[in-house]
Amino acid sequence: MRATHEPAGYRCPFCDLLAGGSDGVTGPEDIVRRTEGAAALVSPRWWPDNLGHVLVVPTAHHENLYSIPADAYRAVGDLVREVAVAIRETYGCDGVSTRQHNEPAGDQDVWHLHVHVFPRYEGDGLYRSQPRPGWAAPAERRVYAERLRAHFAR
Repeated sequence: MRATHEPAGYRCPFCDLLAGGSDGVTGPEDIVRRTEGAAALVSPRWWPDNLGHVLVVPTAHHENLYSIPADAYRAVGDLVREVAVAIRETYGCDGVSTRQHNEPAGDQDVWHLHVHVFPRYEGDGLYRSQPRPGWAAPAERRVYAERLRAHFAR
């Protein structure tokens, strides 16, 4: 099955970021860990009570779960686990949730597979809330990026 919704001429923000670029919202300073097959970055889109959530992406361009090879998905999964442990140990949260979207009906809005890793707190209402309007400022994201980079440097 090959399901693609990526428009012709699509410029992938994750591919640009992984190549060292910036789309004016995220930049290389948002990347907190990179392995051969995956990278993790502090997301610029935040939910009101789940600040500093992280996106984990494959380093090669794969649009969705249907098109990613098994070895590339394993690299993403391995890094998701590392990030979940790091968030749990450095954010003081009560738990962690992950989610991943495919196709427009599945709420995918960037055509490069990515897994959200959210810090969770008792009663935070994550699945009943909407993202904050706009983007988290670089200074806001930096606090979380520094915590995670310090964790990974150990």
